[in-house]
Amino acid sequence: MHSFPSFLRSLAHTITLSFCFSCVVQAGKLEVTIDSSPIVPSQAIPLVSYADVIERATPAVVSVYTTDMQTFSGGQDPRVGDILRQFGYRVPYGSNRSEKRPVHGLGSGVIISKDGYIITNNHVVRNQSGEPVDEIRVQLKDGSEVIAELVGTDEKTDVAVIKIDTDSKLDQVIVADSDGIRTGDIVFAIGSPHGQSQTVTQGIVSATERTSLDILGPGSYENFIQTDAAINLGNSGGALIDALGRLVGINTAIVSRSGGSIGLGYAIPVNMALSVARSLIEVGEVPRGLLGLFPVDLTSDLAEAFALDSTEGALVNEVQPDSPAERGGIRHGDIITHIDAIQIESAAQLRLTVSQMTPGREVEVSLIRRGKKLQKKVVLGSLNGKFYGRRGESRLDGVAFSFLDASTREEISLPEEIDGVLVRSVEADSPFANRLRAGMVLIEVNDIAVDSPASVGESLQSGVNSFYVWFEGSPRFVVIRIED
Repeated sequence: MHSFPSFLRSLAHTITLSFCFSCVVQAGKLEVTIDSSPIVPSQAIPLVSYADVIERATPAVVSVYTTDMQTFSGGQDPRVGDILRQFGYRVPYGSNRSEKRPVHGLGSGVIISKDGYIITNNHVVRNQSGEPVDEIRVQLKDGSEVIAELVGTDEKTDVAVIKIDTDSKLDQVIVADSDGIRTGDIVFAIGSPHGQSQTVTQGIVSATERTSLDILGPGSYENFIQTDAAINLGNSGGALIDALGRLVGINTAIVSRSGGSIGLGYAIPVNMALSVARSLIEVGEVPRGLLGLFPVDLTSDLAEAFALDSTEGALVNEVQPDSPAERGGIRHGDIITHIDAIQIESAAQLRLTVSQMTPGREVEVSLIRRGKKLQKKVVLGSLNGKFYGRRGESRLDGVAFSFLDASTREEISLPEEIDGVLVRSVEADSPFANRLRAGMVLIEVNDIAVDSPASVGESLQSGVNSFYVWFEGSPRFVVIRIED
């Protein structure tokens, strides 16, 4: 794995991973080889050897080496040099000046297509400042090295895609259906721990659907496979394969006090990783559906209060104004039990399920309201800040908005009396990049108070628009001209 973020070191245990995002290669098309057949006892490899399984998968697992030029200060107080010179020591002047040095990182990756697409972790290809590393090199099984290009990464799932172009024949991994794995299945972790390429460790699936571990940080999407197969530094982005040599997960993190494996390893299910990779390759981003509500888990007390037989489902704690959920008739106090045919057992599962659906898709939401079972049709919005079916803020090209929640308000120190809409991101090539900044809160647009991304778009007009915003601790006016 690549590095230990400082904030994780302070925890009672260490979680070995970090994060990244970028996109520098034009859109392509991903073609993978999938074998979704289940494992049956007659297919099991004899326990005397797993060599055939390993030989089938290892050619597709590569080492990923990164180099990043970072600036370091000399770290020496100039007065120390003055004192040493007084005693005759030859200390050069200017030794305290900053300088650039290469910082090297190591991870693993899995070849998923014959044309050179490789899945790894986004924290493998990012530096500590949150920027893409300067160089990525891939070492194939034969020892040859190839420069890789960064296709894109997704911070919310810790998935990254890189691509190599080589005349060598590439072995692509066979992909299993990770929805079919079960606790107790035999698995193997393949990667480059501590630089030892093609290292294989064996274990079992300890658990599936591990969510809410906070391994990837706030706002992320976690649905990990847990395994006791040894995973160590350098394994990040490597393969977790089943007893037939098929890819079931991308090794991502461990929980450990020492920094070494203690049997608590986590891998991203390959179905999830491939979905993200396909979007990055073919679209250039990861579109995610949005209901526009805040769900919470049902406790036993809440279940009793709502006269429910179990704690399965997600309780709607709040519905965002003018959101897809509100327009679809969902209210606070509703208990969501299904999205289409998918059973919802927790708030985390609801959030994950909706995020994996396409914005603009109409879904049937099954819910319980005051003891009655109801179905509501909802057209999903987008986490990019655009609600479908309304004239939204799309006139502000390259600018994405989102609702304000409690954590965001705290993060930007927004006074309680101020409400509005958050500028979530502004693309560098947006025509409004010199006016709007990520982290701004829009309070009014053309003297009209705004409280949702949709209301921003509805308040815009052709020509000159005045924005009353809160930014960096104070209110101010911003003027933007829109030409239709």
